[in-house]
Amino acid sequence: MAFKIVVCAKQVPDTNEIKINPETGSLIRDGVPSILNPDDANALEEALRIKDTDPENVKVTVVSMGPPQAQEMLFECIAMGADDAVLLSDRAVGGSDTWATSNAITAAIEKIGEFDMIIGGRQAIDGDTAQVGPQIAEKLNLPQVTYVQKCEMSADRTKVTVQRQLEDGYEVIEVPIPCMLTCTKELNTPRYMNMAGIFKPEKDIKVWSAADVEVDLSTVGLKASPTNVFRSFTPKPKGKGTMLEGDSEKEVAQKLIVALKKKHII
Repeated sequence: MAFKIVVCAKQVPDTNEIKINPETGSLIRDGVPSILNPDDANALEEALRIKDTDPENVKVTVVSMGPPQAQEMLFECIAMGADDAVLLSDRAVGGSDTWATSNAITAAIEKIGEFDMIIGGRQAIDGDTAQVGPQIAEKLNLPQVTYVQKCEMSADRTKVTVQRQLEDGYEVIEVPIPCMLTCTKELNTPRYMNMAGIFKPEKDIKVWSAADVEVDLSTVGLKASPTNVFRSFTPKPKGKGTMLEGDSEKEVAQKLIVALKKKHII
């Protein structure tokens, strides 16, 4: 019996090259390369590792929402080993916040049909909210675990045991299938694209509109979003630091005390 995994992925701007317009406070996206969101790459890798255990019976579908150019990211996912991909691309869903985005992606997943597991990244690097995955789980009435750093599937694929990352350790949770998991970078190391995947036919990418997924238009898009970004800005650079040198830790500590006393800090 086929085991179907849906992976939620997002194309994001490479934050290493992001700049902010100081006058408008908005991101300058012109000329900035787009990439597969790093945490979503870990989610895809975990799905592919499950597929590796039974290639004939495990199917991996990647779903995303974004502009037409996001197909490039989905081609990368297929080249890594995903079976097919779906892109929800429509001006009607543009400007959606996390709540509206989860409404749209939930509708797309429901159109995809039956699934046994949904896996996504912990959060996207362009928003850092970590909200869309849990919201999708709530709307699909699925048990969910966030911040997954280790995942083990039972032999009969009826449950999964995960380690959920905490600030000072982790907790072990057993979850029945179907379920929703969101992953951290500690879960695995994403694989590279392979030649066979690169030359898969482009028909594997399905592009759907809001009408195709039959989403309620009053629940998606900028106007339906209960939250919005007030301002984006680059933090002011901190003052130049001072390096203290010495032949021993004790000598460096003494210099630090002298310097702090001069500034009347101690």
